[in-house]
Amino acid sequence: MSSFVHAGSSQIVAVEQFAGSSAVLGAALAGAALNLRYIGIVASLSDVLNGLSLRMKLLTIHITGDENWALTMAERAKNPAIGTPFLIGSGLVMISVWTSSTTLGAVVGSALPNLEQFGLGFAFTAAFIAMARGLWRGPANLLPWGVSFAVTIGFVLLGTSKAYAIVAGTVCGVATIYLIKNRRKQIA
Repeated sequence: MSSFVHAGSSQIVAVEQFAGSSAVLGAALAGAALNLRYIGIVASLSDVLNGLSLRMKLLTIHITGDENWALTMAERAKNPAIGTPFLIGSGLVMISVWTSSTTLGAVVGSALPNLEQFGLGFAFTAAFIAMARGLWRGPANLLPWGVSFAVTIGFVLLGTSKAYAIVAGTVCGVATIYLIKNRRKQIA
């Protein structure tokens, strides 16, 4: 699953769905909904993917994850010449490490104690906070990020599945960016 899906969060949601109801369709839909964020990620890579064959675009998109996308975008902000080789190289490293690590985890993971009792459950949250900090471009980010955060938290508080809450927050954040850009065009 790791080499074909290459999205840890949707794998976790799928496993939770299988554990709860074993409904394949529910697991697939939950995973797909959670991965809707990749629409925005891939759209932001249009300059990087420009000029690649369809086959290379699909391969590059497949090996793109949150982490190497964020790293690529942060590096491109410093040096616009950073592009496809960086994204593909980091993606290949990431999918290789991810697949081998999850395989090892599946083999020996049942022998380990619950790592959250040692405070290691926060590692993923810390990684996302670090990535977000690297992508911060100043006060212009505040409104779309705030909208995304507020909508996501609101949906979670209403009892919506976290996967769907994240999708709703993402869609509202992207819509906010779209509205801001349209407003600027109208003013200019």
